[in-house]
Amino acid sequence: MQNLLDMTYFMPLASATILLVILIISFRSRAVVFCQYLETMTGIRLRPSDVRRVFKAKGRNGVRELFLDLIIREDLKDGPIEIPGAVNKLPE
Repeated sequence: MQNLLDMTYFMPLASATILLVILIISFRSRAVVFCQYLETMTGIRLRPSDVRRVFKAKGRNGVRELFLDLIIREDLKDGPIEIPGAVNKLPE
């Protein structure tokens, strides 16, 4: 009878522990997932430690600014954008 009581307390505790471990891993991997997404979608490489550092210093808006800055810099590497149908005349 005592083994049955021990098992009824052990199973919920084990399940809660497993769920807690999964939750901790998922929160720790957010920066890694963001960097993988950024590289896949834009070709920009960024280290998760950089994302964590900016997030600690400036929060969510700081990471947004970092992302936009990197996107703009990557676009500027390609040179000016040609607009179809636009006339390229210099003002006189």
